[in-house]
Amino acid sequence: MGTVSAGRADHVSADDVRALRRFNRYFTRRIGVLDDHYLGQDRPLGEARLLFEIGDGTSLRDLRVRLGLDAGYVSRLVKTLQAQGLVRVRVHSGDSRLRVAELTDDGRAEVAEQNRRADGFAERLLGGLDAAQRGRLTAAVAVTERLLRLAGITVEVVDGASRDARACLAAYAADIDARFPEGFDPAALVRPAEVSGRTGAFVVAYEEGRPVGCGALRRLAAGVGEIRHVWVRPQGRRLGLARRMLVELERQAVARGYGTVRLDTHAVLTEAQAMYRSCGYTEIPRYDDNVYAAHWFEKRLHP
Repeated sequence: MGTVSAGRADHVSADDVRALRRFNRYFTRRIGVLDDHYLGQDRPLGEARLLFEIGDGTSLRDLRVRLGLDAGYVSRLVKTLQAQGLVRVRVHSGDSRLRVAELTDDGRAEVAEQNRRADGFAERLLGGLDAAQRGRLTAAVAVTERLLRLAGITVEVVDGASRDARACLAAYAADIDARFPEGFDPAALVRPAEVSGRTGAFVVAYEEGRPVGCGALRRLAAGVGEIRHVWVRPQGRRLGLARRMLVELERQAVARGYGTVRLDTHAVLTEAQAMYRSCGYTEIPRYDDNVYAAHWFEKRLHP
């Protein structure tokens, strides 16, 4: 059987830190972040980015969460843009506690010009490379974005009855109901009490404050835990997030004294089967009566 160490993540080296900071300094200087006239327009990057993010309209709360900005700072930026006639703010039609920012006609025109200039800048920058070099650069950028997204996601243990836990499970059930030929009955989902406290755990992955994945651990037998419902929203897939949540669930299993974890999966979930095998899980005979399962796996753990 496979084994897992539930220790902390590898130490981040000083060389890694210096390399990331060096790239950050070069890139921010190269694209003009330090200039109060971003892309040659008469405004700093903060205001320009806020106009772009408002797009077709969004609440100020969503803007704060998405950009990771202080509420007071967002409010000041919005008021500045309002005074310039680029943004208007109204009360949300379905929730009087929320304020929604929208672009005016002048605001949409400025965003269109901003996009035109940004495209031109990127085209000029890429024009200094040949086709093969551009291919390598864009591929490297895609990998960088994927890894930076994964680095920015947090995986947290939450109460199994919490709003985020139940919302994730509802979305999981809807997703696999569409994927399973026979559909899926939500009654088969874990119960909150099973995945909370001393014997269980429920983890939620958060990207920019929004739940993007989940997984559950419950007691199966003495010294044996069972992992259930490891799931990632479509927009969070292909980042390595499911594997990261699996590792966290294994840590939670070790913390609860489980020396072994088991799990099952449906025949159509071939990507899940491949992930479990690559993470050290070994296929075993059926151990439960789950009508949706076609493959059963086990992994031995140690502190």
